[in-house]
Amino acid sequence: MLKIVFGDVENAVYHPPTYFDNQYEDEWITDPLAVAMIKDIDKSDVVGIHLIQSPVLGPISTKEISGGVKTLILMAFDRSGRIFNASACGDNCAKWIAELGRKEDLTINLHHVMDFSSVPAFEAVMLNTGVVVHSYGEYLEEAIKIKER
Repeated sequence: MLKIVFGDVENAVYHPPTYFDNQYEDEWITDPLAVAMIKDIDKSDVVGIHLIQSPVLGPISTKEISGGVKTLILMAFDRSGRIFNASACGDNCAKWIAELGRKEDLTINLHHVMDFSSVPAFEAVMLNTGVVVHSYGEYLEEAIKIKER
């Protein structure tokens, strides 16, 4: 299940792209899930573990993919138990975050109210209050309450 905590969290990785650059493993990049996320978010193709073909930048290294994709890949493959700041992602990553949370427990940290409106059957636990939300509307109401505190 997706678990969301707003605000500062002890031991959370505030800037996941930097952590990714120093911790990712080559096999993560060619995993079908990572290939799909890179294609969807960055509109780029994985050629190999160290080469991505970007329609904007041309051939780039793995370390040059977007911060949002780096954060998603960490959420999917990093097994350190760390909590990643999902505010490093754009709202275009929301559907992937929700999907990862449906597959297994995933705790994320947010510093803004992410737009999950495009996610059908959205469900999450709001760790600040313990409330389980079952729709984007419920999430939005609870997130606003938390942010107003």
